Amino acid sequence: MVMKLGRVDCGVTIKYQSSLALRCVEVSQSPSSTEAYETKIKMELADRAVGFLLTSISLSIFTHYTFWVIILPFVDSDHFIHKYFLPQEYAILIPVFSGMVLLCFLCIFIRYVMLKSKKKKA
Repeated sequence: MVMKLGRVDCGVTIKYQSSLALRCVEVSQSPSSTEAYETKIKMELADRAVGFLLTSISLSIFTHYTFWVIILPFVDSDHFIHKYFLPQEYAILIPVFSGMVLLCFLCIFIRYVMLKSKKKKA
């Protein structure tokens, strides 16, 4: 959605309004600024595409896990749908293991940042 809103006295033209905030872009007549503006628009579209992809993946994982943990225990064990899911024990083991790995990486990152900031002070 592109809405041209007008020109501000400081030489900045308000080009478009996104759903989150009003964005201002400097406009000049040189081709390099036009190319930079087009690159910025392309990067914003790429960011939106990545965000949409990550949201879709997260939603599908959440739906699969919810069906696996909440609905599948009430389905007969000889039903064909059970062949598409792991055994129920993994419903607890996978999130616990993933959380432990995430916590380890977080601790390593914090330690790295602390060591790096200590070296800058010295």
